[in-house]
Amino acid sequence: MAFAVQAQNVGRLSAMERRWPELCGALPRVGLTTLPTRVHRLERLGAGLGVDLWVKRDDESGPLYGGNKPRKLEFILGDAVADGKKSVMTFGGIGTHHGLATAICARSLGLRTILVLLRQPVTEHVRHSLLLDYTAGAEMHYAPSVPGVTARALRICARELLRGELPYIVLTGGTSPLGTLGYVNAAFELKEQIDGGLLPEPGWIFAPLGSGGTIAGLTLGAKLAGLKSRVVAVLVTDILPPSAGRLATMARKSSEVLRARVDLGSVGVGPADFTILSGFVGRAYGAPTEEGRRACERMHELEHITLETTYTAKCVAGMLEALRSPEYHRAPVLFWNTYSSIDPSHHLGPLPDYHQLPKAFHPPASRVRWRCLVILHLLPEPR
Repeated sequence: MAFAVQAQNVGRLSAMERRWPELCGALPRVGLTTLPTRVHRLERLGAGLGVDLWVKRDDESGPLYGGNKPRKLEFILGDAVADGKKSVMTFGGIGTHHGLATAICARSLGLRTILVLLRQPVTEHVRHSLLLDYTAGAEMHYAPSVPGVTARALRICARELLRGELPYIVLTGGTSPLGTLGYVNAAFELKEQIDGGLLPEPGWIFAPLGSGGTIAGLTLGAKLAGLKSRVVAVLVTDILPPSAGRLATMARKSSEVLRARVDLGSVGVGPADFTILSGFVGRAYGAPTEEGRRACERMHELEHITLETTYTAKCVAGMLEALRSPEYHRAPVLFWNTYSSIDPSHHLGPLPDYHQLPKAFHPPASRVRWRCLVILHLLPEPR
Protein backbone atom coordinates (compact mmCIF):
# COMPACT_ATOMS: atom_id res chain seq x y z
CA MET A 1 0.00 0.00 0.00
CA ALA A 2 1.34 3.46 -0.91
CA PHE A 3 0.85 6.26 1.61
CA ALA A 4 -0.37 9.66 0.38
CA VAL A 5 2.07 11.31 2.80
CA GLN A 6 4.94 10.20 0.57
CA ALA A 7 4.28 13.24 -1.63
CA GLN A 8 5.54 15.44 1.24
CA ASN A 9 8.95 13.78 1.13
CA VAL A 10 10.29 16.30 -1.44
CA GLY A 11 11.20 13.56 -3.91
CA ARG A 12 14.26 12.38 -1.96
CA LEU A 13 15.05 8.68 -1.88
CA SER A 14 16.27 7.14 1.35
CA ALA A 15 19.27 4.83 1.46
CA MET A 16 16.87 1.91 2.05
CA GLU A 17 14.88 2.89 -1.04
CA ARG A 18 18.07 2.94 -3.10
CA ARG A 19 18.77 -0.58 -1.84
CA TRP A 20 15.18 -1.75 -2.30
CA PRO A 21 13.35 0.36 -4.94
CA GLU A 22 10.13 -1.49 -4.10
CA LEU A 23 10.09 0.45 -0.79
CA CYS A 24 9.43 3.72 -2.66
CA GLY A 25 6.02 4.93 -1.51
CA ALA A 26 5.53 1.81 0.63
CA LEU A 27 6.35 3.42 3.98
CA PRO A 28 4.92 6.59 5.54
CA ARG A 29 7.61 9.26 5.57
CA VAL A 30 7.93 13.04 5.61
CA GLY A 31 11.02 15.10 4.89
CA LEU A 32 12.56 16.32 8.16
CA THR A 33 16.24 15.60 7.50
CA THR A 34 19.09 16.69 5.24
CA LEU A 35 20.86 13.39 4.61
CA PRO A 36 23.44 11.98 4.42
CA THR A 37 25.12 13.44 7.49
CA ARG A 38 28.85 13.84 7.06
CA VAL A 39 31.63 11.68 8.46
CA HIS A 40 35.17 12.75 9.29
CA ARG A 41 38.17 11.62 11.28
CA LEU A 42 38.69 12.86 14.85
CA GLU A 43 42.36 13.52 14.24
CA ARG A 44 43.57 14.94 17.55
CA LEU A 45 41.41 12.87 19.88
CA GLY A 46 42.22 9.69 17.95
CA ALA A 47 45.95 10.41 17.89
CA GLY A 48 45.99 10.85 21.66
CA LEU A 49 44.26 7.48 22.08
CA GLY A 50 46.25 5.66 19.41
CA VAL A 51 43.02 4.81 17.58
CA ASP A 52 41.71 5.49 14.07
CA LEU A 53 38.70 7.43 15.36
CA TRP A 54 35.81 8.82 13.27
CA VAL A 55 32.52 10.61 13.89
CA LYS A 56 29.12 10.43 12.20
CA ARG A 57 27.67 13.94 12.43
CA ASP A 58 24.02 13.24 13.13
CA ASP A 59 24.09 16.44 15.18
CA GLU A 60 23.53 18.05 11.75
CA SER A 61 20.72 15.71 10.64
CA GLY A 62 17.95 18.26 10.08
CA PRO A 63 17.38 21.96 9.32
CA LEU A 64 14.92 22.49 12.20
CA TYR A 65 16.47 20.14 14.75
CA GLY A 66 19.39 17.73 14.54
CA GLY A 67 20.44 14.61 16.41
CA ASN A 68 18.95 11.15 16.17
CA LYS A 69 15.30 12.16 16.59
CA PRO A 70 14.45 13.55 13.12
CA ARG A 71 15.52 10.27 11.48
CA LYS A 72 12.89 8.45 13.54
CA LEU A 73 10.26 11.18 13.31
CA GLU A 74 10.32 11.13 9.50
CA PHE A 75 8.59 7.76 9.67
CA ILE A 76 6.55 8.29 12.85
CA LEU A 77 5.08 11.68 11.94
CA GLY A 78 4.66 10.47 8.39
CA ASP A 79 2.38 7.77 9.78
CA ALA A 80 0.49 10.33 11.89
CA VAL A 81 -0.11 12.53 8.84
CA ALA A 82 -1.10 9.54 6.71
CA ASP A 83 -3.59 8.58 9.44
CA GLY A 84 -5.12 12.05 9.33
CA LYS A 85 -4.18 12.91 12.92
CA LYS A 86 -4.20 16.51 14.11
CA SER A 87 -2.17 16.02 17.30
CA VAL A 88 0.56 13.82 18.75
CA MET A 89 1.39 12.94 22.35
CA THR A 90 4.76 11.80 23.61
CA PHE A 91 6.74 11.38 26.82
CA GLY A 92 10.15 11.94 28.41
CA GLY A 93 12.09 13.69 31.13
CA ILE A 94 11.54 17.41 31.61
CA GLY A 95 14.64 18.06 29.52
CA THR A 96 13.73 15.54 26.80
CA HIS A 97 15.38 16.11 23.42
CA HIS A 98 12.87 13.73 21.88
CA GLY A 99 9.93 15.77 23.17
CA LEU A 100 11.47 18.99 21.88
CA ALA A 101 12.27 17.49 18.49
CA THR A 102 8.72 16.13 18.25
CA ALA A 103 7.21 19.52 19.09
CA ILE A 104 9.37 21.33 16.53
CA CYS A 105 8.95 18.78 13.73
CA ALA A 106 5.23 18.26 14.36
CA ARG A 107 4.69 22.02 14.31
CA SER A 108 6.29 22.19 10.85
CA LEU A 109 3.67 19.67 9.66
CA GLY A 110 0.73 21.49 11.26
CA LEU A 111 0.36 18.98 14.11
CA ARG A 112 -0.25 19.92 17.75
CA THR A 113 2.09 18.33 20.34
CA ILE A 114 1.20 17.22 23.87
CA LEU A 115 4.15 16.44 26.17
CA VAL A 116 3.86 14.44 29.40
CA LEU A 117 7.11 15.08 31.25
CA LEU A 118 8.79 13.15 34.04
CA ARG A 119 11.18 14.63 36.59
CA GLN A 120 14.93 14.54 36.08
CA PRO A 121 17.78 16.55 37.64
CA VAL A 122 17.38 20.20 36.69
CA THR A 123 20.33 21.73 34.88
CA GLU A 124 20.72 24.87 32.79
CA HIS A 125 20.26 22.64 29.73
CA VAL A 126 16.96 21.30 31.10
CA ARG A 127 15.79 24.81 31.86
CA HIS A 128 16.52 25.85 28.28
CA SER A 129 14.70 22.80 26.87
CA LEU A 130 11.56 23.56 28.89
CA LEU A 131 11.43 27.09 27.52
CA LEU A 132 11.98 25.79 23.99
CA ASP A 133 9.13 23.27 24.41
CA TYR A 134 6.81 26.09 25.35
CA THR A 135 8.01 28.33 22.51
CA ALA A 136 7.48 25.47 20.03
CA GLY A 137 3.81 25.45 21.05
CA ALA A 138 3.80 22.19 23.01
CA GLU A 139 1.08 21.57 25.58
CA MET A 140 3.12 20.59 28.65
CA HIS A 141 2.07 18.33 31.55
CA TYR A 142 4.14 17.20 34.53
CA ALA A 143 4.01 13.74 36.12
CA PRO A 144 6.05 12.83 39.23
CA SER A 145 6.67 9.16 38.36
CA VAL A 146 6.44 6.58 35.55
CA PRO A 147 2.99 5.39 36.78
CA GLY A 148 2.03 9.06 37.01
CA VAL A 149 2.94 9.52 33.34
CA THR A 150 0.55 6.70 32.42
CA ALA A 151 -2.27 8.11 34.55
CA ARG A 152 -1.84 11.62 33.17
CA ALA A 153 -1.69 10.31 29.58
CA LEU A 154 -4.95 8.39 30.07
CA ARG A 155 -6.68 11.50 31.39
CA ILE A 156 -5.47 13.51 28.42
CA CYS A 157 -6.63 10.82 25.99
CA ALA A 158 -10.08 10.86 27.61
CA ARG A 159 -10.20 14.65 27.23
CA GLU A 160 -9.10 14.51 23.60
CA LEU A 161 -11.61 11.76 22.81
CA LEU A 162 -14.40 13.96 24.14
CA ARG A 163 -13.12 16.67 21.81
CA GLY A 164 -13.47 14.30 18.89
CA GLU A 165 -10.13 12.59 18.26
CA LEU A 166 -7.41 10.70 20.09
CA PRO A 167 -3.85 11.98 19.63
CA TYR A 168 -1.31 9.89 17.77
CA ILE A 169 0.88 8.27 20.45
CA VAL A 170 4.63 8.60 19.91
CA LEU A 171 6.48 6.23 22.22
CA THR A 172 9.33 7.51 24.38
CA GLY A 173 12.39 8.32 22.29
CA GLY A 174 10.51 7.53 19.09
CA THR A 175 11.31 3.88 19.77
CA SER A 176 8.69 2.03 17.75
CA PRO A 177 8.93 -0.41 14.83
CA LEU A 178 8.51 2.49 12.40
CA GLY A 179 10.79 4.90 14.27
CA THR A 180 13.57 2.32 14.51
CA LEU A 181 13.60 2.14 10.71
CA GLY A 182 15.19 5.59 10.77
CA TYR A 183 18.37 3.96 12.03
CA VAL A 184 18.09 0.93 9.78
CA ASN A 185 18.19 3.51 7.01
CA ALA A 186 21.12 5.25 8.72
CA ALA A 187 23.15 2.03 8.58
CA PHE A 188 22.54 1.77 4.83
CA GLU A 189 23.61 5.41 4.52
CA LEU A 190 26.83 4.58 6.36
CA LYS A 191 27.41 1.62 3.99
CA GLU A 192 27.09 3.96 1.01
CA GLN A 193 29.67 6.31 2.55
CA ILE A 194 32.05 3.41 3.17
CA ASP A 195 31.59 2.16 -0.41
CA GLY A 196 32.21 5.73 -1.63
CA GLY A 197 35.57 5.84 0.15
CA LEU A 198 34.56 8.50 2.68
CA LEU A 199 35.65 6.36 5.63
CA PRO A 200 36.90 2.83 6.31
CA GLU A 201 34.45 0.25 7.62
CA PRO A 202 34.38 0.67 11.41
CA GLY A 203 35.08 -2.28 13.62
CA TRP A 204 33.11 -0.60 16.39
CA ILE A 205 30.30 1.97 16.41
CA PHE A 206 29.69 3.71 19.75
CA ALA A 207 26.27 5.27 20.40
CA PRO A 208 24.25 6.10 23.54
CA LEU A 209 21.57 3.69 24.73
CA GLY A 210 18.41 5.37 26.03
CA SER A 211 15.06 4.03 24.89
CA GLY A 212 16.89 1.71 22.46
CA GLY A 213 15.53 2.48 18.99
CA THR A 214 18.79 3.94 17.68
CA ILE A 215 20.81 0.94 18.84
CA ALA A 216 18.27 -1.64 17.61
CA GLY A 217 18.01 0.08 14.22
CA LEU A 218 21.76 0.45 13.72
CA THR A 219 22.39 -3.18 14.67
CA LEU A 220 19.67 -4.52 12.37
CA GLY A 221 20.65 -2.13 9.58
CA ALA A 222 24.34 -3.03 9.78
CA LYS A 223 23.47 -6.71 9.35
CA LEU A 224 21.09 -6.06 6.46
CA ALA A 225 23.66 -3.80 4.76
CA GLY A 226 26.38 -6.45 5.06
CA LEU A 227 28.55 -4.48 7.49
CA LYS A 228 30.77 -6.32 9.95
CA SER A 229 30.74 -3.35 12.35
CA ARG A 230 29.72 -4.09 15.94
CA VAL A 231 27.50 -1.52 17.66
CA VAL A 232 28.59 -0.73 21.23
CA ALA A 233 25.73 0.76 23.26
CA VAL A 234 26.69 2.96 26.22
CA LEU A 235 23.79 2.86 28.68
CA VAL A 236 22.75 6.36 29.77
CA THR A 237 19.46 5.73 31.59
CA ASP A 238 18.24 4.01 34.75
CA ILE A 239 14.57 4.43 33.79
CA LEU A 240 13.44 1.09 32.31
CA PRO A 241 16.89 0.47 30.79
CA PRO A 242 16.68 -1.82 27.72
CA SER A 243 18.24 -5.27 27.94
CA ALA A 244 19.88 -7.08 25.03
CA GLY A 245 16.75 -9.24 24.76
CA ARG A 246 14.50 -6.20 24.58
CA LEU A 247 16.73 -4.61 21.93
CA ALA A 248 16.56 -7.81 19.88
CA THR A 249 12.76 -7.72 20.12
CA MET A 250 12.74 -4.10 18.87
CA ALA A 251 14.93 -5.06 15.94
CA ARG A 252 12.72 -8.05 15.12
CA LYS A 253 9.56 -5.92 15.07
CA SER A 254 11.18 -3.43 12.73
CA SER A 255 12.40 -6.20 10.46
CA GLU A 256 8.81 -7.48 10.28
CA VAL A 257 7.72 -4.08 8.92
CA LEU A 258 10.33 -4.46 6.18
CA ARG A 259 9.65 -8.16 5.53
CA ALA A 260 6.05 -7.29 4.68
CA ARG A 261 7.43 -5.26 1.76
CA VAL A 262 10.84 -6.66 0.73
CA ASP A 263 12.81 -9.90 0.90
CA LEU A 264 15.30 -9.74 3.78
CA GLY A 265 16.49 -13.30 3.35
CA SER A 266 17.55 -15.09 6.52
CA VAL A 267 19.06 -12.06 8.29
CA GLY A 268 18.02 -11.85 11.94
CA VAL A 269 19.14 -10.16 15.15
CA GLY A 270 19.38 -11.79 18.58
CA PRO A 271 20.52 -10.74 22.07
CA ALA A 272 24.09 -11.86 21.34
CA ASP A 273 24.35 -9.16 18.67
CA PHE A 274 24.28 -6.38 21.30
CA THR A 275 27.16 -5.09 23.40
CA ILE A 276 26.00 -2.88 26.29
CA LEU A 277 28.46 -0.86 28.39
CA SER A 278 27.06 0.07 31.80
CA GLY A 279 28.47 2.09 34.66
CA PHE A 280 28.24 5.52 33.02
CA VAL A 281 24.72 6.66 34.01
CA GLY A 282 25.93 8.29 37.22
CA ARG A 283 23.53 9.23 40.00
CA ALA A 284 20.45 9.06 37.76
CA TYR A 285 19.18 9.64 34.25
CA GLY A 286 19.97 13.21 33.30
CA ALA A 287 22.38 13.79 36.20
CA PRO A 288 25.75 15.07 34.92
CA THR A 289 28.83 13.00 35.74
CA GLU A 290 32.42 14.07 36.23
CA GLU A 291 33.56 11.64 33.51
CA GLY A 292 30.97 13.13 31.16
CA ARG A 293 32.08 16.66 31.96
CA ARG A 294 35.67 15.78 31.13
CA ALA A 295 34.54 14.09 27.91
CA CYS A 296 32.63 17.26 26.93
CA GLU A 297 35.68 19.43 27.54
CA ARG A 298 38.02 17.08 25.71
CA MET A 299 35.78 16.77 22.65
CA HIS A 300 35.23 20.52 22.46
CA GLU A 301 38.87 21.43 23.01
CA LEU A 302 40.32 18.90 20.57
CA GLU A 303 37.60 18.59 17.91
CA HIS A 304 35.30 21.61 18.40
CA ILE A 305 32.28 19.32 18.77
CA THR A 306 29.68 20.11 21.43
CA LEU A 307 28.13 17.33 23.52
CA GLU A 308 25.40 17.42 26.19
CA THR A 309 25.50 15.79 29.60
CA THR A 310 22.54 13.38 29.41
CA TYR A 311 23.43 11.22 26.39
CA THR A 312 26.47 12.02 24.29
CA ALA A 313 28.87 13.06 27.07
CA LYS A 314 28.22 9.81 28.92
CA CYS A 315 28.57 7.87 25.65
CA VAL A 316 31.95 9.45 24.91
CA ALA A 317 33.02 8.85 28.53
CA GLY A 318 32.18 5.17 28.06
CA MET A 319 33.93 5.07 24.70
CA LEU A 320 37.11 6.65 26.10
CA GLU A 321 37.14 4.10 28.92
CA ALA A 322 36.59 1.22 26.49
CA LEU A 323 39.34 2.44 24.16
CA ARG A 324 41.88 1.83 26.90
CA SER A 325 41.54 -1.85 25.97
CA PRO A 326 43.63 -3.06 23.01
CA GLU A 327 40.57 -5.03 21.87
CA TYR A 328 39.16 -1.83 20.36
CA HIS A 329 42.41 -0.84 18.60
CA ARG A 330 42.22 -3.51 15.89
CA ALA A 331 39.90 -1.60 13.55
CA PRO A 332 38.59 1.95 12.99
CA VAL A 333 36.16 3.24 15.63
CA LEU A 334 33.12 5.42 14.88
CA PHE A 335 31.37 7.68 17.39
CA TRP A 336 27.77 8.31 16.30
CA ASN A 337 26.92 11.81 17.54
CA THR A 338 23.18 11.82 18.34
CA TYR A 339 23.02 15.32 19.87
CA SER A 340 21.49 18.24 17.97
CA SER A 341 23.90 21.06 17.14
CA ILE A 342 21.03 23.07 15.61
CA ASP A 343 19.89 25.94 17.83
CA PRO A 344 16.08 26.01 17.45
CA SER A 345 15.88 29.47 19.01
CA HIS A 346 16.92 30.89 15.63
CA HIS A 347 13.62 29.84 14.02
CA LEU A 348 11.38 29.66 17.12
CA GLY A 349 12.06 33.24 18.18
CA PRO A 350 12.81 34.71 21.62
CA LEU A 351 12.28 32.52 24.66
CA PRO A 352 9.58 33.46 27.17
CA ASP A 353 9.93 34.37 30.82
CA TYR A 354 9.68 31.26 32.98
CA HIS A 355 6.41 32.56 34.51
CA GLN A 356 4.71 31.71 31.21
CA LEU A 357 5.37 28.00 31.71
CA PRO A 358 2.57 25.88 33.18
CA LYS A 359 2.45 26.25 36.98
CA ALA A 360 3.54 22.65 37.54
CA PHE A 361 6.99 23.75 36.39
CA HIS A 362 7.31 26.64 38.88
CA PRO A 363 5.26 25.70 41.97
CA PRO A 364 5.38 27.18 45.49
CA ALA A 365 8.48 26.40 47.52
CA SER A 366 6.40 24.27 49.88
CA ARG A 367 6.22 21.47 47.27
CA VAL A 368 8.71 18.61 46.93
CA ARG A 369 12.40 19.46 46.77
CA TRP A 370 13.06 18.81 43.09
CA ARG A 371 10.28 21.18 42.11
CA CYS A 372 11.90 23.86 44.23
CA LEU A 373 15.02 23.32 42.16
CA VAL A 374 13.02 24.04 39.02
CA ILE A 375 12.19 27.48 40.43
CA LEU A 376 15.80 28.21 41.26
CA HIS A 377 17.07 27.16 37.86
CA LEU A 378 14.34 28.96 35.94
CA LEU A 379 14.94 32.32 37.65
CA PRO A 380 16.45 34.92 35.31
CA GLU A 381 20.23 35.17 35.42
CA PRO A 382 21.52 38.09 37.54
CA ARG A 383 22.65 41.05 35.49
